[in-house]
Amino acid sequence: MTRESVVLDDVDRGLLQALVVDGRASFARIGEVLGVSDRTVARRYARMLESDLVRLVGDVDPVRIGGAEWVVRVQCKQGAAADVAQALARRDDTRWVNLVSGGTEICASLRSWSATERDELLLHRLQRTAPVLSVTAHNVMHVFGGGRQGLDGPGSLGPEQIAALAPVHGEPAEALTDADRPLLRALAEDGRAPYPVLAAATGWSQSRVARRLDALRAAGLLWFDVDVDTELLGYHAEARLWASVSPADLVTTGATIAAHPEVAFCAATTGPTNLLVAVVCRDSRDLYRYLTDRLSALPQIHTIETAPIIRTVKRAGPTR
Repeated sequence: MTRESVVLDDVDRGLLQALVVDGRASFARIGEVLGVSDRTVARRYARMLESDLVRLVGDVDPVRIGGAEWVVRVQCKQGAAADVAQALARRDDTRWVNLVSGGTEICASLRSWSATERDELLLHRLQRTAPVLSVTAHNVMHVFGGGRQGLDGPGSLGPEQIAALAPVHGEPAEALTDADRPLLRALAEDGRAPYPVLAAATGWSQSRVARRLDALRAAGLLWFDVDVDTELLGYHAEARLWASVSPADLVTTGATIAAHPEVAFCAATTGPTNLLVAVVCRDSRDLYRYLTDRLSALPQIHTIETAPIIRTVKRAGPTR
């Protein structure tokens, strides 16, 4: 069933971009920058949450803590992929679990804190799941970036507004530890969770929570992902592209593709192909034009496998 589309006005678009700059900026500060009241900002944000348009979650770089990020492709027996995808979505270490192609393949992102946690899923649990026929794992070596579908245009923030919203932090933390996991789990549920909620989740005082959160952000160990459901903005054709590029051309090609407005994510990976691209288009005709016009202009790309997304089972944060 098609969900009702959401139309963004200047204030909505400015609010979303403000949250990209600082996911925990106060509504008062955002309102001051946008020229509206804090109550207006709070109402707009609540409306976005209620419609499932946006979800703001805390995120970490697993490489900075000795872990890794992997993208797995799981081939399943006919009729079994949906159940396997749901099981993957319930895990804390997965995000962006999608059914792709004909509905027998799953594409998912796996973030592990250690090789032991990675192997538990890739080498043991998935391999021993009866409906699973094969598993291909691609290590994400470098993320080039991606675009922001539907957020640019009227209401876009200017340089002075962005500078006014940029957070100022104190002393950076040296590293993430296991003691931070309850805090990170709570922020993965809601990146704007108030300090009393975070204190209850961690068993710390509110002042300790505030200091630790600031230190992790200062060190670049924690940031906030503004996950916008682009389908509600009228984007109904999403696909994963697996491309092969000569190693000498990988950096320039990846950076070029990441700048395309249709691209939500672009990264260099290991595996049979070395470039993963997440594409979001208005419809199949726009996807076709992107493949035949924009990507065809890049002769460095040798081959492309296109896997349309049939259903998104899990997005950036935990399943609700």
